[in-house]
Formats: sequence, structure tokens, C-alpha cells
Amino acid sequence: MTNIPETGRTPRVQIRLVIIQILVLSLFGTLGGRLWYLQIRNGEEYAKEASGNHVQQVVQPAVRGSILDARGVPLADNETRLVVSASRTELMKMKDDGKAVLTKLAGVLGMKPRDVMEKVRLCDAETPQPCWNGSPYQPIPITDEATAKQALQIRERSEDFPGITAEPQAVRRYASPGDANTAQVLGYLSPVTDDEINKAKDTDSPYLRSDQVGRSGLEREYDKQLRGKAGVTRYEVDNLGRVIGQAKSDEAQPGANVVTSIDARVQRVAEYELNDAMKKARDVFDKNTGRNYKADSGAVIVMEAKTGRVVAMASNPTYDPNAWVGGISAKDYKKLTGKNSNYPLLNRAIQGQAAPGSIFKVVPTAAAVNAGYAFDGRYDCSSSYAIGGQVFKNFESKGYGPISLGQALEVSCDTVFYRLAHEEWLKDGGNKPRKKPKDWFYKTAHQFGLGALTGIDLPNEVSGRVPDRQWKQAYWKANKDAWCKYGDKDGSYAERIAYENCLEGNRMRAGDSVNYSIGQGDTLVTPIQMATIYAAISNGGTLYDPTVGKAIISADGRSVSEIKPKAHGKLPMTKKTRDEIDQALAGVVTGGGTAAWRFGGWPQDKIPMHAKTGTAEVYGKQTTSWFATYTKEYSVVMTISQGGTGSGASGPAVRNIYEALYGLNDQGEQDLKKALLPTPQKSLPKIQPDGSIDAPKTEKYDPKAQQATEEDQTAPAGQLPTGTAPSRSPENRNTRRRSPGGRATRKRSPGGRVHRRTTRQRRMPT
Repeated sequence: MTNIPETGRTPRVQIRLVIIQILVLSLFGTLGGRLWYLQIRNGEEYAKEASGNHVQQVVQPAVRGSILDARGVPLADNETRLVVSASRTELMKMKDDGKAVLTKLAGVLGMKPRDVMEKVRLCDAETPQPCWNGSPYQPIPITDEATAKQALQIRERSEDFPGITAEPQAVRRYASPGDANTAQVLGYLSPVTDDEINKAKDTDSPYLRSDQVGRSGLEREYDKQLRGKAGVTRYEVDNLGRVIGQAKSDEAQPGANVVTSIDARVQRVAEYELNDAMKKARDVFDKNTGRNYKADSGAVIVMEAKTGRVVAMASNPTYDPNAWVGGISAKDYKKLTGKNSNYPLLNRAIQGQAAPGSIFKVVPTAAAVNAGYAFDGRYDCSSSYAIGGQVFKNFESKGYGPISLGQALEVSCDTVFYRLAHEEWLKDGGNKPRKKPKDWFYKTAHQFGLGALTGIDLPNEVSGRVPDRQWKQAYWKANKDAWCKYGDKDGSYAERIAYENCLEGNRMRAGDSVNYSIGQGDTLVTPIQMATIYAAISNGGTLYDPTVGKAIISADGRSVSEIKPKAHGKLPMTKKTRDEIDQALAGVVTGGGTAAWRFGGWPQDKIPMHAKTGTAEVYGKQTTSWFATYTKEYSVVMTISQGGTGSGASGPAVRNIYEALYGLNDQGEQDLKKALLPTPQKSLPKIQPDGSIDAPKTEKYDPKAQQATEEDQTAPAGQLPTGTAPSRSPENRNTRRRSPGGRATRKRSPGGRVHRRTTRQRRMPT
């Protein structure tokens, strides 16, 4: 055996020992650093978290503020209901995920087990509504309509219903049938989601977990002011969960009240008249399509002309926002969002886009004057106007000879505007445009605020469209490939159009400018844009941001923050041009104007009325009815999709709204005691320190009583069977009915014509 010298291995051992020492020291250094980080650097944070293990938090929901009309009448407030809720975390601890408990609960509540289980399932990309899109740690409401007996059963037999609670809670309440619906303006609530909690800044999650948040309308726009702040009471507990003391308590802070410029009485009248006009339009035969008008949707806006404040805004079809309270059912959700629903959640007053037809003509009139054409010049109103091989006809191919721009507005002569637009197109270079074309007609539309948002304090407003050169280029670029693939030179009408667009869809053609001049072609506007424009003509030229919110008032009434009217521009016209257009629009309802047959007997000397009718053609659909009007105090605009002519479908309804506002009868006599709002509401409602509101009582409108009243006034009892329309005999032509505003209006024939007097104009123009 060979002996290895001790000195031969000493250096290696020493090196190994040094390495081991370094590793040990490094480990101790890392451990020490980590201990310093946990105990000193972040010690306070972790101590706080550790103490939280011994604190139980109880959340007290804040009372959401009310949404009030201009006089203080609640449009949305709260009421106490018995709410039955389920704790998903408790249900998930059970072997069957709580199915047995939920089935038993369904029996007590008189609901289907499937409906109850759908309420508590969590929403995700693959789960259809209804489902719970709030926090899974928050009690999920099953129903807010539990009876006292049902709640008592659940509470007395708590061992049979683990994870189920039945407690009185403040629940959102919207207008009931007969009141002003205002659904699309108000919006609705739904629970805050976990994602929203996680993204929330400077907010403790327990405050949010109890909250409902606004998802549309005013509920969303003013959610921060309405929501308030939930209260939290923190209890110290031992390791067995027993309360040993109270650590801290933050009281709930109720939300503020939003006072709107809406007048509930006028809103109710506007909703009724829009719906009534649509029903009557469906009784009218459309000779162009060979069937009755569909009148499938519509909108109406009543606006203060001098401030832009919205007095009424109705969209049809509508819905009951109470359907969302306590969680929406599968049946109701399908009604609101299904393919056959016609999308009642859509606020067509600010989201409905359509060609404006002749109510647009105030824009090219101003553009023509700005381009150098004299307002009182003579312009040929022929029955048609030809460009190349294409003939553009006037309404019913009627001609008036040489007339002024003002007269062209009164009789709604298309060919006058055809000529002006074509001339300007040629001056700008025609098919070979100049480097910097003037484009007066398009430039002026932008200056009127078209193609842009009005700035109304409601979410999801759309901008409409001004089809200028920039838009055409962008649109062609986006759709060229599809047009070229689908287009056919010798194919159907749609295929030929696609073929032409493929070749030169980016060029401003003569036909584009001509159609644009009368509010046709690719032009799109919204009702709120046109109400803003006609209000501006009324007030002298100021374009106001439309507003629904008027003031924010604290729950105790001590803090009042008024929302002041704000302007976003001026109409691109001189005072002289404004006055000339104003006079022409007054002529529309007098003499030979297109709306004169609807305004016989109107007190023009006391309440000057100005209007413009519009009948817009839409490819593949029936014509859209437009009626834009204003007085010194208000602007009222109504539109009905596939409803027929402007004066035919919308005219009578708009007149009825004005009669309710001013308190007028059939003879044009005014009774201020019956007038709903002869001048805009200026004062704000008074809110007392205890939260009570000094608001006048508003009489409810009962549609069934309305119908019975109409039948009683149109014929002797028993003369007509149910559902039979009264005859058009002289005896009942002037029969009057009571409208929702409480004033008398005319009984109309199925065609929508007002049987007023024999001296009215017979012409039915656009």
C-alpha cells in the first residue's frame, strides 16, 4: 500500500473548505437580506395583512342617488324590497355544487330550478345570458320580489338553505306603466365585475363589491355621482371567528341626486305621440312597395332652443328598465337583444343614423349663399334635372318655375338644389378636381356640426356621416376588394353599383353631389344633430352641446352644482341669412308650404312656428319620415323609419306635442292652465336635509283608460264592435280625444290625416 503524502492533498481540502464557507456565508447573507426586506422594508405592509387575518369586514351598501326630472319628479329612485341571495362560495363547498339547495329554493320562490341555477352561474365568453357578471364572492340576487312569507320560510329553516339569505335591501326603481318611460335615457344597472375591482385605483375592494354600476344612459354617465360610497364595519375576531371587538367603522355615504332637464309630463306625451304616429303609419298603404308602411322604429326630441337642454327624448321600440333590476331573466334578455327584438336598448335619438332627406336643405341653402348665390335670386324649379343620361326628378315631378332659395325651402324643390350642387361640382373641377376644391356644400355641413358628435351627456352617441372627398377615399380603400369581387357590369342593380364603385368609388361624381344636396346618397345624420341645428337657427345661430343633466344635488340638498349650457360653435351664416331662412321655414307651415296642411288654425301671430319636412329614400327599405321644427322656446324633431312622408307620418304627432307644451286647443286658443311647459323650467327642485324632495304630483296616464275614452268619444256605446275603426263621417271628423298630456287633440283617420277643417292645403309633398 502506497502512502500518499499528507502535504499532497492539503491544498485541495483547503480550497473545498473555502468554497463551502463562501456558500454558507452567501446563504446566510441571502436569508438575512430577505428577513430585512420582510421585517423592515415591507414590515408595515405585511403586518397590516397579518392583522387582516383577525378582522372581519361587513359591508353596508350605499343608497344610490335618484334621477329626477326638472321639477323633482323621480324618474329613477329606490325602494326597499325583500331580496333573496345566494353565496356562490358556500354553494361550491357542497358536493353537488348547491343544486339540491337551489332546487329547494326554487320551490319556495315559485320559480323553475333552471332559472335559479342560471342566476348563479358565472359569465364568461361561452356562457350565454342570464348569468352573473359580478364578483363570485358577492351574494348573488335570485329575486327582489320575495314575499314576507317566502322570506320567513327561508330564515326559519336556515339549516335547509345554507348559503341563502333573505334580507330587505334598497333596490333600484324606474317608472311604472303610465309614467314617463325614458328607458334609453335612464339606462340600467348591473353588478361591478372582478376585472373592474382589480382595475380600480385608490379604492378598497369591499366598497366596490357591494356596488351596482351604470351600464348605459344617465346611470352610466353620472355613475360616479349617483353611486355614493359603501360603508364598512371591521370587527376583530379570534381564531375561532368570535367577535372580540370593533376595529373601525366607515359610514356609508349616499349618492347625489341628478336633476335632469327632462319634464316627465312632456316626456310622456312625446312617447305616446311617437308610438301613436308609428301605429297610424302602419295603416297607410305604400304605393311604391305595394304594402303598408312598416314604421319599425322612431325617435323624437324636444329641446330648449336657447340652451340645448333636452326636455323630452323618446326612442321606439322601447323597454322596461325594471327588467334589469335584481338580474335579468333569459326570456327578458332575449326580448331585448335577440334577432327579432329590433334592439330596443338602442337609443335611436342619439344612435340612430339615417339619410335626412329635405330637412337637410337648410345646410345647402347656407352653403349656396356662402358660395356667392343670392338668397333672393331666381332659380329654376323644374320638374326634373338631367346630368348626362341620368334624370333626377322633383317630388311628384312637379315644377314651380323660377323661385328664390327661400321658396325652394318652402315647397321643398329638389331641382333647385340639384342645379346648385352640380354647378359647384363643375367649378371644383368635376371629374378632374382642382388641387384645393372649395367644396362649399361639404365644408358647410361640417360647420353645422354634422359628421361629428354633438357632445350630449349620454354614452355611445354616434357621429353620422358627411360623404366628402376624404370619406369617399377612405371608404373606397376599405371596400375596394369586396366591390371588385362582387361587381358585374351587366349584372343586377346592386352588382352594377359595386362594379362602378370598384372602378371609381373614390371619385366625387356629379351624381354624388346632386344626391347629397337634398340629404340623400351616403349622408347620415342623427335626430339629436338635427334638433341641435334647428335649435341653433331658432336662437340666432349658437350650436349648444345638448344636455340632459341639469344639476347635481347632494343627498341632503346642501350642495348644488348646476350643469351650465355650453356652446360648441356657431352656424356658418350671417344674421341676414339666418333671418331669411327663418322666414322661409315659417312659410313651410303657412300658405303653400309643405307642412301647411298640418298646421291649419295654428296661432302663427302668437307662437311663430317654423318647420321643414323630409322624406328620405333608403335603398331596400321604405322611406324615412322626418319632421324638424322650432318655435322661440323649443326645437322638436321626429323621425320614423319606414314611416312614409315627413308631414304625413310625423307632422300630426309633432303638432300634438306643441299643443301640449303651449296649452292650445283645435282652434289655436291658448289656455295656460292646461299648458305643460309654455316656457322652459328655470328653477331647480328643493331637496330637504332628510332627503325628501319637494316635487309636484304627476297624474299617471293609463293607456287602457285612454283607449276607452277615445271609444266613448267617437261613437255611442255599442255602435262599433271592439277593434273597429270609426267611420269618416262628418259626425265624428272633429271628435276629440284626451291625450296623455291632458289636453284635447284631433281624432285622426287611419291614414294619419287630421280632420280639422275644410280649408287646409290638399297637397301632400315631402
